[in-house]
Amino acid sequence: MGKAYFVSDLFLFLQQIKRHNRRAWFLKNRERYEQVARQPGLRFVLDFSFRMKEISPWIKVDPKPTHGSLQRIYRDLRFSPDRRPYKTWIGMTFPHAGRKEEVHAVGYYLQLEPGESALYGGAWQPDRRSLAKIRDAIAWRAGEWKRVKRGWKLEGASLTRAPRGYAENHPLIEDLKRQDFVMSVPFTNAQVCSARFLEDVTVAAEKMAPLMSFLAKAQGLQF
Repeated sequence: MGKAYFVSDLFLFLQQIKRHNRRAWFLKNRERYEQVARQPGLRFVLDFSFRMKEISPWIKVDPKPTHGSLQRIYRDLRFSPDRRPYKTWIGMTFPHAGRKEEVHAVGYYLQLEPGESALYGGAWQPDRRSLAKIRDAIAWRAGEWKRVKRGWKLEGASLTRAPRGYAENHPLIEDLKRQDFVMSVPFTNAQVCSARFLEDVTVAAEKMAPLMSFLAKAQGLQF
């Protein structure tokens, strides 16, 4: 087992940038951000890329320092009334390689945030056509769906009424109402700072893989 990627100062930094979310403070702490967040994050992504190949070669884990899996800390302010310039978490995206609309197909997302770190997996806000395909797969392959979903509490948005084409008394109606199909495995601050963190994230990703595979194949994607 190697050294830990992250240290506790990562969470102190994120707590402080939440209180001091302005450019002057960040510029004074830019080198600290590099040391406790960006550089460790890039090393983690690189090592995780080898682990993910064993789970699914269709999930992109991109260690490039720009436009790769590690997200920028800068918020996109173009359409937001919230003018705070910096994120208060570290995010890493691992989308499916088979779709242009990467974030909405199927993929993993790792978020590091004080007390709220987690690996997320699934299909978040799939387009209308993909959502219809997922619902049809759930209805037609109900036994397989129940098996891969067992043990997971799905997160995200749902309709209040049955979607068109499905009866309110359908035995899987609560799943068919879903607009998001997202699951998560949480991590404590101590786990994130442990030398076992890469292993913990890999185990979580493997555990999610059967449900991820179902969602991908429902959309005509390989997994």
